[in-house]
Amino acid sequence: MTHPSPAPAAEDSAPVVVSTAGSFARSVLDERHPALIERVRRATPYPPELQRALDTLLEETTKGVVERLDDGEPGAERWRDESHYGQRWTDVPFLWAESFFYRKLLAALRYFTPGPWQGIDPFAPFKGAELASPKVDDELSALDRLPGLPEREQDRTLLLSSLWGNRADLGFQLSAGAEGLGERVPGLVVDDSVTLWEALETAEPGKVCLVADNAGPELLPDLVLADRLLTTRRAASVVLHLKPYPYYISDATTADVLACLDRITAAAGNAAEIGDRLRQAVSGGRLILRTHPFSCAPHPYARMPADLRADFASATLTVMKGDLNYRRLVGDRHWPATTPFAEATAYFPGPVAALRTLKSDVVTGLAPRTVADLDASGETWRTSGTHALIQVRT
Repeated sequence: MTHPSPAPAAEDSAPVVVSTAGSFARSVLDERHPALIERVRRATPYPPELQRALDTLLEETTKGVVERLDDGEPGAERWRDESHYGQRWTDVPFLWAESFFYRKLLAALRYFTPGPWQGIDPFAPFKGAELASPKVDDELSALDRLPGLPEREQDRTLLLSSLWGNRADLGFQLSAGAEGLGERVPGLVVDDSVTLWEALETAEPGKVCLVADNAGPELLPDLVLADRLLTTRRAASVVLHLKPYPYYISDATTADVLACLDRITAAAGNAAEIGDRLRQAVSGGRLILRTHPFSCAPHPYARMPADLRADFASATLTVMKGDLNYRRLVGDRHWPATTPFAEATAYFPGPVAALRTLKSDVVTGLAPRTVADLDASGETWRTSGTHALIQVRT
């Protein structure tokens, strides 16, 4: 029996923590989280007791120390064994601080507590507004041009649409001529797309795990990509891994998938046909929606439980979407950017790919010349969302 290679040793790099003044992680704690609390407060008419709970959370995260969840909070036992309680929020690992912030936000809004606010997604107003945008109609109508493209161009267009799903100016903006979408999109710092397709084409059609990132317009191209994998027989089934509850503002849940399916099937033309196929794929067991508690855990995938490891191990390929999944995949650490992606993911139990727009400091697998050029550019290329990568370890 073989065992996966261990994750890279912790001493190879330091974990990302919040404390460095002026850092991206510090700006999330000092600016993004307080702004999010205010957005949530304005979006939904929460009663006074929930408003006060939001005030308490804001006070704790900006001026206090990390406090435990109340023992009566559902699921509190999963957070009891952590070592960060009593520390300042600025002194704990960034990944843990972010995850616990979102868990405490749900606790403040009684998401898990039986009563009138149980199960109310505090981020639903944001997700719904984005999905209802007229820009989404324009994006979906662009799918009508898809059948007129060469097969390889269709593959590349839909892969890059999934990669850049958070960029409304890219999305499904398909090529009408010989120049492909990939050649018109700057900022792709690693492109292992050929290896990705080869990994799917050299094996018998099997299971592909697609670990989703954001909901709304960003989830639509992920679903269209899943349809492409199924209709071209690159995959016999696609397992779409989702969050079991609202997380990180816009992370996709089962409810978000259903909303996207409704949005696609209500469109016209090729989009509606794709939507119908996706609905049939769900009902027929070829597109499987799956959640796991570890999807909301404040830990890297190197610590995944045995059942999740077995799920990924049985896949022809696991595709990790987005920035947070990338941080969890390679470890939220200050890796030298030239650290090989294969080394950082050596522990992973099967072939794995990352489709990621860069929105945080962590990155691996870049060529030395690429790093030098990006650093010399003066851009905040690691966090601006203007650069992206497709990385594969087979």
